[in-house]
Amino acid sequence: MKYCLLHTGTLELDTISGALDSEGITPQLVESLGELAVAGSPTVLVLGAANRDRFPTDRLRRFVGEGGAIVATGAPDEQDVPAELPEDLIASFVPHPWQPRQLLVALRGAYREAAARADAIRARQEAAFRTREIKELTRIGMALSTERDYHTLLELILSQALRITGSDGGSLYIVEEQEDGTKRLRFTLSQSVSRPDIPFVEYTMAMDTRSIAGYAATTGEPLVIDDVYFLPPDVDYTFNRSFDEKYGYRSKSMLTVPMKDHKDEVIGVLQILNRKRHGDAKLTEPEDFDAEIIPYTHRLVELVSAMAGQAAVSIENSQLYEDIERLFEGFVRASVTAIEQRDPTTFGHSGRVASMTVGLAEAVDRVHDGPYRHVRFSKEEIREIRYAGLLHDFGKVGVREQVLVKAKKLYPPDLALVKQRFAFIRRTTEAEFQRQRAEYLEQHGTEGYREFLRTLEGEHGEHLRELDEFMHLVLDANEPTVLPEGSFENLVRYAEQYYEDLDGKRQPYLTGDEVRFLSIRKGSLDESERLEIESHVTHTYRFLMQIPWTKELQSIPSIAYGHHEKLDGSGYPRRVPGDQIPIQTRMMTIADIFDALTAADRPYKRAVPAPRALDILRTETEAGMLDADLLRLFVEANVFAKQDE
Repeated sequence: MKYCLLHTGTLELDTISGALDSEGITPQLVESLGELAVAGSPTVLVLGAANRDRFPTDRLRRFVGEGGAIVATGAPDEQDVPAELPEDLIASFVPHPWQPRQLLVALRGAYREAAARADAIRARQEAAFRTREIKELTRIGMALSTERDYHTLLELILSQALRITGSDGGSLYIVEEQEDGTKRLRFTLSQSVSRPDIPFVEYTMAMDTRSIAGYAATTGEPLVIDDVYFLPPDVDYTFNRSFDEKYGYRSKSMLTVPMKDHKDEVIGVLQILNRKRHGDAKLTEPEDFDAEIIPYTHRLVELVSAMAGQAAVSIENSQLYEDIERLFEGFVRASVTAIEQRDPTTFGHSGRVASMTVGLAEAVDRVHDGPYRHVRFSKEEIREIRYAGLLHDFGKVGVREQVLVKAKKLYPPDLALVKQRFAFIRRTTEAEFQRQRAEYLEQHGTEGYREFLRTLEGEHGEHLRELDEFMHLVLDANEPTVLPEGSFENLVRYAEQYYEDLDGKRQPYLTGDEVRFLSIRKGSLDESERLEIESHVTHTYRFLMQIPWTKELQSIPSIAYGHHEKLDGSGYPRRVPGDQIPIQTRMMTIADIFDALTAADRPYKRAVPAPRALDILRTETEAGMLDADLLRLFVEANVFAKQDE
């Protein structure tokens, strides 16, 4: 039986020294209140009558609560526990006069009580420690599961492993499968508490048992090494000291744990180094390594292994999330390609609009005054804006291709028909000229022929000039105009002129539909075609609403839906006022109009220089159609120029 005996100096311990020594009791004299503490093992205090007043009841109660026990000895006139000593604190009372054997029996009883109490305290402490471990693992697991960024996740895994083990440094290796099916370990991340200045160089290494990390990855078992400089002679792996020699470091204790996914496959290795007695200590001098570094315990191996399992699942989820993002990015790109293949003249438009809208959003993020000083966009919201910009015109897949790519007022087949009609009328005129000339010769011979021919040629030439003017007028009128200018009255006149077709039926030079199309005063589309083009916004919205967006991207349909709306309600398709148009859409509207004006690949209009395009945007802003503050930021941040960088 081993325990510590505290006494107050009132006992003549020499008289029972033989009994004490035989029981393995270690005496210790208590001179002050501060010395009254449990020494890590069952502790008994022998409290003499003469010194009771030196130890207040609350201090004695604390002593007992910490796992101690009290044996009180009585004064000559005391045969029972004195009133000033609470009976619940006294394990045993030895009345005066006492005998050594009597005291020894009391000490044994008190020891058993102290031992039971100490065991209970240790059990509670162990339970509390395990509870804290579970809470810590839960907290770490939650932190790992909520982190979406892959590289941030890896840094979090390693930093948490260093923190909970009090380690000085560590590394992360990720398993990569090569094209030939073999696997290698990529040294992905490194952290050091004492030497954060050491540069990090990424590399790959063979996944085999020749390295410590490779051994853990190959066998799937954790590897605990007390000193990497002294490895057993029969192991396959070795430790490379070149890092220590180069940077004046001393690697010693090491814990290497494989990270396994839900399929029990190793996807990486977590390696931590140099566990310290004091977690915040810095290892800067050679003696620090001897004084501070201690081995990793079995319990820490279990703890880090549990954390490695959580980390593996988080890494797998992060990689899966990135795969899904790449998949979705590919889908978006494919969708944009599908749009642009149907309308090659607008190639790159969606990408430029997305780029400028994101640039404007970043400019809004930087402002500290004005109405948008409190507006901030998260990383997810920026991605949402970008996807909305890329997909804002996807509804064009629902517009007839001939309307979508219509560059002139007449469709190419219709213009070809007019040209054929012109050729037919001209040839008919030529034939009529020859017929009249031959008929005159047949009826009148050469008499008066020259004068007749001059008259006939004059009329014929005038007719041909009129036909040429007709064709020139059609070709000129067929060109789209940017602004509502030009006169098309002559078109109506030609619609009232007729020729005979092959069946002898009278046909107009221009049909009513041809006159209507050629009389379009702005652009190349008539009202029905314009409405069909405008319907692409609704098609876009309906298409995007079919996609089960994540919470972070759920506003994409509504952002894209309003990119042709105006603040004064004059836009389309819903004609909603400004207070119903989100800021993301307002930014996209500015970018969309600017690119439409400046694009050099539109066959139905000439590109407008950037200064002129900005003037047009300012005009629309002054008219209350666009957001003046956003346009100011668009210009000040030079967003429109950065897209070409």
